[in-house]
Amino acid sequence: MEALVASAVGIMTAAGIFLILRRRTFPVILGLSLITYAVNVFLFATGRLALDAPAVLNKYEEVAYTDPLPQALVLTAIVISFGMTAVIVMIALSAYLSSKDDHIDMSAHDSVDATGEDA
Repeated sequence: MEALVASAVGIMTAAGIFLILRRRTFPVILGLSLITYAVNVFLFATGRLALDAPAVLNKYEEVAYTDPLPQALVLTAIVISFGMTAVIVMIALSAYLSSKDDHIDMSAHDSVDATGEDA
C-alpha cells in the first residue's frame, strides 16, 4: 500500500512539474493543481495508512487508530488550494483578455534591464 501511494505521489509531482514548464497558462494551472494534489496525498499518508481504523481513540480498549491531524491538514490544504486556484485562473484570464494570447514568452522587446535600456 505504501509503495502504491509513494509512486502515485511521485507520478503526480513529475506530471505537475512537466506541466508547469509548458509555455501556455492553462497547463501551468493544471500543473500547480497536480502538485497540490500530490502534497495533499503525501500529508494524508503521513498519518499512517491503516484500513478500518478509527480516527479517534477509544478509552475502553486498546485499538489501532489513525492520526486525525493529517486529515485536518489535508482538509485545510484543499480549501486553500481551491481558493488559490481560483485566484490564479482569474489572473490568467485577465492576462489572456488583455493580450489576446495565453503564450508565456519573454521576447527581447519585453525585457528591459535595470537602467531602462533594451537588452
